[in-house]
Amino acid sequence: MTEDVQQAEAPPENAALAEIIEIVKTVAYALMIALFLRVIFFQPFTIPSASMEPNLLEGDYLIVTKFSYGYSHHSIPFSPPIFQGRLFEKVPKRGDIIVFKLPRDGRTDYIKRLIGLPGDRIDVNGGVLTINGKEIPRRPLPPVMMDSGYGFTRNVERYEETMDNGRKYITYDFGPDGPLDTKGPFIVPEGHYFFMGDNRDNSLDSREPMAVGVGYVPAENLVGKAQFILLSWNKGASLFKPWTWVLDARPSRFFHRLK
Repeated sequence: MTEDVQQAEAPPENAALAEIIEIVKTVAYALMIALFLRVIFFQPFTIPSASMEPNLLEGDYLIVTKFSYGYSHHSIPFSPPIFQGRLFEKVPKRGDIIVFKLPRDGRTDYIKRLIGLPGDRIDVNGGVLTINGKEIPRRPLPPVMMDSGYGFTRNVERYEETMDNGRKYITYDFGPDGPLDTKGPFIVPEGHYFFMGDNRDNSLDSREPMAVGVGYVPAENLVGKAQFILLSWNKGASLFKPWTWVLDARPSRFFHRLK
């Protein structure tokens, strides 16, 4: 009886091979599920610059919903040109914070606030935003001191802007005479959108032409809507320094819904 059982058992090398195959299949299934979720539903995004301060900070880790505006080939990792336009397209709302592909290369992810819809006329005069001839109300708030990035701090004005749809958000302004404070008019072409950063004097956005800035963004370049900050760390945090995961965390920003 013992000899019969031993003869029925698989050789050790076959058992090891079967185990490796099962591990590979499990990993493959997990990757397929992750890819499906990333394409259809969600994409993580890390804020790399100060252009959206004070609402988004460097080190914020966002969740972006891919289904908010429908799908284009940019919804798929590496943007394979397998189709044109958008499927199940939904029109974004003015004031949305949106991740999009930079028009001049179609690869680089940018995040800005949507200011202009197709057909809109956008003017910026002394830092004051005008849309279709109507000045966007902005309420002054107490100024703050900010690190300039050049070894000194500077005074920064803050304003609460209110869009025509009631959306409110805070902007930073270094003063009314910066190189981006008087621009326009811009007439947003059909099928395109106009974006600006909340840090108005420290943002490369649609106020500059596509050759050097962002310009008008085609609808198919929209990746998704930034919904909330999942986690956040100060700039000193590092994956290779585990103690910074706690010491440099900003828990007050965890699970913060965006306006």
